[in-house]
Amino acid sequence: MVTRSGPLTGIRIVDLTAVVMGPYCTQIMADMGADVIKVEPPAGDVTRYISDGPEHGMSGVFANANRGKRSIVLDLAVEADRAVLRGLIETADVFIHSMRARAIARLGFDYAAVARINPQIVYTNCYGYGRRGPDAGRPAYDDTIQAECGLASVQEMLTGTPGFVGSIVADKVTGLTALYATMMALFHRERSGEGQEVEVGMFETMASFMLVEHANGALFDPPTGPAFYRRPVARDRRPYRTRDGYIAALIYNDKHWNAFVGAVRPAWAADRCFATVGERARVIERVYAGVAETMLERTTVEWLELFHRLEIPAAAIQTPAQLFDSPHLDAVGFFETVATQHGPVRFPGVPVSLSVTPGRILSGAPMLGEHNDTIRAELATRRTAVGE
Repeated sequence: MVTRSGPLTGIRIVDLTAVVMGPYCTQIMADMGADVIKVEPPAGDVTRYISDGPEHGMSGVFANANRGKRSIVLDLAVEADRAVLRGLIETADVFIHSMRARAIARLGFDYAAVARINPQIVYTNCYGYGRRGPDAGRPAYDDTIQAECGLASVQEMLTGTPGFVGSIVADKVTGLTALYATMMALFHRERSGEGQEVEVGMFETMASFMLVEHANGALFDPPTGPAFYRRPVARDRRPYRTRDGYIAALIYNDKHWNAFVGAVRPAWAADRCFATVGERARVIERVYAGVAETMLERTTVEWLELFHRLEIPAAAIQTPAQLFDSPHLDAVGFFETVATQHGPVRFPGVPVSLSVTPGRILSGAPMLGEHNDTIRAELATRRTAVGE
């Protein structure tokens, strides 16, 4: 039996989510000590099969998003298995799912039904679209949400063609949003004893995410400008080509700009269009173009040495594979090697540090139904203890 530690030790999560959005949310809960019981259909979470891994049913994506959890297989079309789920709900602090509202209600596990079993439970719905809108019930995936929330459109401003970013950002941002919403509901319950229903929509989450900066002048009535923030979508906002490669650098605020100009382009100090961050924002295309031309004069290493000396934010371009060899990540102990039945797995670790109740990766991801017998036995023991 794994000994759990962390701020969520003692919290039990009944997890009916699949793919990445919900599992990423509950992965963090497991890292922080929660007992996450992953309820899977007989075929398993589809993410088990979508990428490389040591054996069928244990892809790398699944292994990372479901580490530290326990798996039980339940066929919710069968009454006996629905009864097992009701037993789990009795013991749970959180019930979280990513089914469509109509589907979960048809199975008999909508909020009203679950709250009758356990009135103090925090019940989290992870949907594509909120239930009050006309798009409720529509299928939603990361690509379609990137398109609909404006992300693909701002990529067009950068590249000339609508495009997706190279990460399933909508799934992961929504997973983080589901996490903080669930934690706030748990905090309320700890103070009041009152459970509640939480709803998290991918579309609403990503619309909020995009409009942090891109609402811009459209926030006001009447609007004072367009609904986009110019600097992130300037055509020349991209890694700069150097004499021998590429570099990312943000010569943005007045301190950084003045240091750069003084060291590299003293003549620019006389240009009033470049005098302040506000003035430069109005001619951001000129700024990027001028810096891009200047970057061709030195090698990547030469620029990095200069920028680090001037304390200007700058970095070399790295691939995801290079993160496994990062001296900084190694120094902070970011990666955790965990012994699993497939051999050692080097997981990206818990990215936050708590001084009293730190999280940690407790185990690898479970095989499909690995904990069927254990979980059923726990329920049987509990029923005997309460005299059922």
